[in-house]
Amino acid sequence: MKFSRLMLGTVQFGMDYGVANTNGKPSYETAKQIMAEAFDGGINALDTAPEYGDSEDVIGKVLKELNLAGKFQVVTKIPRIPAECDPEKFIEDSLKRSLKRLQIDVISGALIHVEEDGIYLDILKSMKKKGLVLSAGISLNTLARKDDGKDADCLQVPCSLLDHRFDHCFAQGERHCFIRGAYLQGMLLMDENKIFIREVAEKRRQLGSLGVPMAELALRYLFAKPGNKSILTGVETVDQLRENLRIAQMSPLPDDMLEQIEAIVLPPLPEICVSPFMWNRYKELNHIKG
Repeated sequence: MKFSRLMLGTVQFGMDYGVANTNGKPSYETAKQIMAEAFDGGINALDTAPEYGDSEDVIGKVLKELNLAGKFQVVTKIPRIPAECDPEKFIEDSLKRSLKRLQIDVISGALIHVEEDGIYLDILKSMKKKGLVLSAGISLNTLARKDDGKDADCLQVPCSLLDHRFDHCFAQGERHCFIRGAYLQGMLLMDENKIFIREVAEKRRQLGSLGVPMAELALRYLFAKPGNKSILTGVETVDQLRENLRIAQMSPLPDDMLEQIEAIVLPPLPEICVSPFMWNRYKELNHIKG
């Protein structure tokens, strides 16, 4: 099983998502065109989850209409596991529902979506024997739990020019890493006056002095990371996808440019500045409205 180095995030197919999203949820026809062009552009990996609105249903319908079932490696997730339930039954039922919505025979990668549920990773891994999944892993979010995925077949972790909490994951054997947050949920591409994390705005300003367009800088920086990885990018428009595909054809950044970047971004910003899960707390502490 081989994942393309660029991965299509599909949360936007099911709901409005991202601090920089000005287009909203794309129409079904737009989602269909995005998936068709992604496949033609060499992308074979999709990221989704039951919590992403009707994203799985949209994917399943597109795969059937375009006769692409089996052509994409689909990664989905297990929702929060209720404390009072039988975790094995819950996980198996969740996978079967996802398979039905996606209209595929097997899930290439299944991830525990809520990192506190990492205690059930072995149960998820057992679903490989039942033929429901090919690999099992966990989606990590916070620095405090960075070692929870040590026994996972695959991991999904946030990483960007400014987020270095999980850099250690990229050199751990053959395990595949799905990197999300390449654009810091779009904040790296926003107008500076709209960036409400002042530390991010300052670092972004310094990175801009390198003379490379920010989207290009962000993706090429991640392509230079070691190990097996796929860079997950979500799009709302076909033009955004085409830009990502264009950048993906470029070479990783040269060593001298990487050194200049690291001189700007290291030491890393505090987690409260780079984790979307903590941005509301950042606003509270800094008396930011909205």
